[in-house]
Amino acid sequence: MRKNSIKNTRINQEVQKELSNLILFEVKDPRIAPMTSVSDVEVAPDLKSAKVFISVLGDASVKEATLKGLKSAAPFLRSALAKNMNLRNTPELRFHLDESLEYGMHMNELIASLHISESESDKND
Repeated sequence: MRKNSIKNTRINQEVQKELSNLILFEVKDPRIAPMTSVSDVEVAPDLKSAKVFISVLGDASVKEATLKGLKSAAPFLRSALAKNMNLRNTPELRFHLDESLEYGMHMNELIASLHISESESDKND
């Protein structure tokens, strides 16, 4: 199976949806922030491993604690995935923080500040 095949894309989406539900409803670790979402999943073509990108609302300490909680819950999540999904192999889960949402918000703030400074400079001229 190729990396960008339709089958791999569908598996990525299904694993993402299933992990989102499991993290929201099944995992009871207090370290995991309530505003944790799975933003993307990249399952390897051989189904042996998966990169799980998560976004967490909060400061750096909340993000770090959530990442540690998810890494400790990885065996539980993997076994729950095996029960809920019919895959040849259940991938080993590797969690990564997704900073793209915060980066996008930062860029929007920069663009908005440019528009404000331009309108102020137009008023002064």
